[in-house]
Amino acid sequence: MSVDNLQNQKIQLINDKKRIVYKNPEKAKEIWKKCLEIIKQNINGLTFKTWFEPIEPVDFEGEELTIKLPNDFSWDYIEVNFNALLKKALLHSIGENAKLTYIFDSENSSDETPEQRYISYYRSHLIASKTSGSNGSLNGIKVNDKKEEEIFETNLNEKFTFDNFIKGEGNQLARAAAYAVANSPGGTSFNPLFIYGGVGLGKTHLIQAIGNYVVQNKKAKRVLYTTAEKFTTEFVEAIKKGNPNEFTSFYRSVDILIIDDIQFFAGKESTTDTFFHIFNSLYQLGKQIVLSCDKPPKSLSGLDERLISRFQWGLSVDIQPPDLETRIAILIKKSEAYNLDIDLNIIEYIATNITNNIRELEGALIKLLAKASLEGKEITLDLAREVVKSVATEKKTTLTLDQIQKIVADYFGVSPDVLRSKTKKKEFVQARQIAMYFCKKFTNASLKTIGLNFGGRDHSTVIHAIQTVEESMNDESFVDMLSAIQRKIEYNS
Repeated sequence: MSVDNLQNQKIQLINDKKRIVYKNPEKAKEIWKKCLEIIKQNINGLTFKTWFEPIEPVDFEGEELTIKLPNDFSWDYIEVNFNALLKKALLHSIGENAKLTYIFDSENSSDETPEQRYISYYRSHLIASKTSGSNGSLNGIKVNDKKEEEIFETNLNEKFTFDNFIKGEGNQLARAAAYAVANSPGGTSFNPLFIYGGVGLGKTHLIQAIGNYVVQNKKAKRVLYTTAEKFTTEFVEAIKKGNPNEFTSFYRSVDILIIDDIQFFAGKESTTDTFFHIFNSLYQLGKQIVLSCDKPPKSLSGLDERLISRFQWGLSVDIQPPDLETRIAILIKKSEAYNLDIDLNIIEYIATNITNNIRELEGALIKLLAKASLEGKEITLDLAREVVKSVATEKKTTLTLDQIQKIVADYFGVSPDVLRSKTKKKEFVQARQIAMYFCKKFTNASLKTIGLNFGGRDHSTVIHAIQTVEESMNDESFVDMLSAIQRKIEYNS
């Protein structure tokens, strides 16, 4: 029976905060375990852990299951987002006359108003005040005036500035857009500013340069830099502590929100739903949003289409690998930072042979300096050749099938186990086929071996997967996605 049809079943959702005598808790655990098995098959691991793992089954009588939730917010969210799924689980575990009673843990309730709880959360993100006095207060928080200014924890790394960002042909447009946003946050059509590109090309440097420029020039009061991973972790913690409203209120209070590696949100339904509402709130208030990603918005998988659409409201701009002139300029700048005068021929040799990304380029220079220092040698062209050769050798390490599976799985925001499972969900099937394609491209494994590594599938399945990927290459967005994954594989090879 489909989920759509479940809306017509005689399953009632009842709010009963008074019931305290439980007659059959063991049966409740048995029933709820069956429900969870169905629920777990239909949502990702993080969503399950966040919303369903904390629920405690406490009683079962007749066809009525009673569960205890951490707080009323948990139920509100579940009822809005997983109503059909919950009914499906109850239908299969109890029957069409099933009833669900839910209660809340009174120990987790609070007499504080939402505003007061927000203030507590907000305080944890303030470092200090420049003065201890204040002419006024609001629910215990000092009011900003001319005599007082809060010092907001931005999470920015001060070393990332526009001054030390080397401009080149591959990043010229991104740098110009970033500088325009920094000069007029929320005042340009570049909102959000979405900067994308491969690993080690300077995305993090550029988006943090925006924040540092704004702070130094006092273009806005509250600038916040974070990563999508940290945002997710904070959100999960807020749910556990029963203060998700304070979490969202805090993020809605910033003037500029800068989030790195937005692709990490893929597959995290609860987190992306919360971020979606934060995004809308900030955008409507004219606040600036800056995002970085390893792929363009249209190539993102595992994210709500509404969110992807909003990423394209402003300006999406890419950063390409640096050309030779830019690589040379980067190495010269880095050498100057170490107070070294390295022969231009050596600089050019390294720049000519290390081409993938800035991180690898700077790593080669640091390795050259370390080798010369530790071995008591001068920095010569021969020594540079040794270093470049060793870097090239390191990059040619053979990838395993498991490594490729993990890289592809990480891109799609799923576990490698999903690629080896029997699930036939469209998005998982595509991820599995792409992983098979790259396993064939980057390893010497036979079709039979590849198939066995994907849950015991036969060689014909692998052939079909490769053909499907190749036939999809006339789709520009698909090719962009494939290129982004390939860059990740090559970076790890």
